[in-house]
Amino acid sequence: MAENSAGELVHLERRPDHVAVITLDRPKVNAMSLELLRQLERVAAELHDDLPGAVVVTGGPRIFAAGFEISEIPVGGDATELSTTFRAALDRLSSLPRLVIAAVNGVALGGGLELALACDWRVGADDSRVGVPEVQLGVIPGAGGTQRLARLVGPGKAKEIVMTGRQVMAEEACRLGILDEVVPAAEVQDVAIDRATALARGAVAAQGLAKLAIDVGADLPLDEGLDREAQAFQQVLLTDDAKIGVQSFLEHGPGKAKFTGR
Repeated sequence: MAENSAGELVHLERRPDHVAVITLDRPKVNAMSLELLRQLERVAAELHDDLPGAVVVTGGPRIFAAGFEISEIPVGGDATELSTTFRAALDRLSSLPRLVIAAVNGVALGGGLELALACDWRVGADDSRVGVPEVQLGVIPGAGGTQRLARLVGPGKAKEIVMTGRQVMAEEACRLGILDEVVPAAEVQDVAIDRATALARGAVAAQGLAKLAIDVGADLPLDEGLDREAQAFQQVLLTDDAKIGVQSFLEHGPGKAKFTGR
């Protein structure tokens, strides 16, 4: 499959509402080549260096991503470059201290679903389909499909989805927690941006610390997770937003604070 003629496979738009929109652009189905993944990591690194209020990841109005570029799978060879490139991109994205929302139109399959799972929230079209069909190629998911998926739906359901390679329709995906919200296809990107805009107006420093506490604590015993939460709580009390929020509540009641993000 030919690369985008301009060579730019991942676009970054910084909107005036402090939402950053990452768009995959590798026609026809946004197959995720090594070069696309490298560009995705660079874009995520740029966002780390200059944080927005919230992030939306999309493949455009028709399709999210149909998986990794099959012609680049090193069958019979060394998968180190593929694995490290994929993980570096998704880890860089998932570690952003801001909420990251996937806007899923069409299909999110294989690496496409793994990208969506690396986001914090997934808005899906009512006609979308998700899955990890790698077993149908005689391989397994290699970028989070056996790990992030199991943490969302439980080991038993993850095994069923992975080992059959079936595509899960939007309604079932929402029941299982793979998608967090299902809306008409024409509204997916607008809804995702609306959600991100509302978050970007809030206390984004507190959101980032809450995200970190949840993500880290999910893999720890409860007592250690509570320790991490206490550390994050101490950190958030030192932010300008905490001072603004508490003072605004005391003077004007709830929901009136104008946060700065610091």
